Parts: sequence; structure tokens; C-alpha cells
Amino acid sequence: MDSNRRQLAERFVELHKEGCFLLPNAWDVGSAKVLEAAGFSALATTSAGVAFSLGRPDHDFFADAGGAGRVDRDTMLGRVREIAGGVSVPVSADLEDGYGEAPEVVAETITAALATGAAGGNVEDFTGERERPLYGQDLAVERIRAAREAVDRGGEPFVLVGRTDVLLVGGSLDECVRRANAYLAAGADCAFVPGAADAVTIGTLVRELDGPLNVVMGLTGNALGMAELRELGVRRVTVGGSIARAMYRRLVLAARELAESGTFSYAEDQMSQGELNSLFEK
Repeated sequence: MDSNRRQLAERFVELHKEGCFLLPNAWDVGSAKVLEAAGFSALATTSAGVAFSLGRPDHDFFADAGGAGRVDRDTMLGRVREIAGGVSVPVSADLEDGYGEAPEVVAETITAALATGAAGGNVEDFTGERERPLYGQDLAVERIRAAREAVDRGGEPFVLVGRTDVLLVGGSLDECVRRANAYLAAGADCAFVPGAADAVTIGTLVRELDGPLNVVMGLTGNALGMAELRELGVRRVTVGGSIARAMYRRLVLAARELAESGTFSYAEDQMSQGELNSLFEK
């Protein structure tokens, strides 16, 4: 990691020590530059957005079909490298489940993520198997521990995030707290709990977790804003693939209008060529 990237990574580590910040998710260099221009102090990638931009589905219950269609690790990390190299703010990588079950594979993924210039990354416990949607807790902890050891071997600043998908697969809040705390104890710097979207659930997590909490907003147009999340004690807020999905909805609507009506009203509120050129020239 060069000295500039190291400084950005150090800055990213500091962001997790106090306060509450918004970490929007980009899927390519263009989206990352737009978010950087809006003034965000750091960005994350979205595996969903990257997959959609490649015409592929997001990581889901793929194991039922032998993993067909999933974006592979090298392709995903190549996009992370492009994004990290295309902006002047820290970038955290969405590393899904570490691209393999074995702790050793997760460690390899973390080492490779460090080489992209990423300042952080999250590892989730979602398996993609309907019969076993989450890795067993003991194995999941070993995976986080292996990731932590890989970070420490790398010797560079890096925010390791332990993500549990308990709430997304219908599990209890108690199990969610238990797993998140186990990941923090195993070396995660921050816990990520997608599916926690209401004040009661988020407040409980903040009180019960032994480390900073990341929540994801924008999945359903949540009523909670940054002011409320800050008051609840959330440390960082991401938006997952929601920006990408919003943009793809506009694309789908434009395509339908062209195909079905032969009209062009979709273009009425487009950005001008000059505006985009000016933004990307910076």
C-alpha cells in the first residue's frame, strides 16, 4: 500500500472511533466519482451493484444451482481496485462471504483486498444455501479470526467488519446479538447487521453490542434519517445496492417507454453532457 492509500486507510480507521457517518455504496468508478463529488468522506462498494453492472445476479441462494451466475472473487476485487484507484477517499470493500467457506480462503480474500488498496472490508455469515443459510457460529467466528490474522499480517490499516445476516434469514435478535458480539471478540472492528431498520431494534443492538454498529438504510425507504440514527448511537450507515437499484429502475422505465410507447419523456430530467464531463474531468 502506497503512502497516500495508507493515509486514507488511517483516516478510515479514525472515522470508526466516534460519531456517526454515512458510507454510500458505489459499483463502478463513475458512481464512485459522483459520490465523492457530493462530499462523502469515504465510500463502500456494493457487490449487488457490481453484479448488476456485469449483467449478473447478486450473491443469493446460489448454492442450490452450484453457484451458477455468481461474480467470482477476482472479478469483484478487480472492480474494487478500479474504484479505490479512481477516487481520493477511503474505500471499503463488500467481500460477501469471503468467497469460500474455509477460514483459509477468507484470509486469502482479505489479503487480496488489502492489495487492491481497500481501507476496509466486510465478511458475512450468509452461505447461499437454503438448507443452511448461515455458517455455524463456531465456523463463522473462525472465519472472522482468520480474517483478523490476515489483516494483522498485512500490517496496514484496515477496518474489518463482521456481518451477520441473522435478521435477513428470519433469525432472532438474540442470536443476532450473540453472533455479532462473537465476531467482535474474534477481531472484527465493527459489526454489521442488515435488516435492523427500526428504532427499537437498532437501539437494542447499540446497547447490547460490544463494539460499533453498521446498519444499512435505503432498502425500503426507511423513515429513520441520519439525525435519528446518530441519536440512537449508530456508528456508520451504508445504503447497500439501493442507489444502483434506483438507477436501474430508471433504466427499466426508460426502456419500457421506448419499446412500448416510442416516446422520450424519460429524457426530460437527464443530466447534460457538459455537467457529466465537468464532473468526471475533476
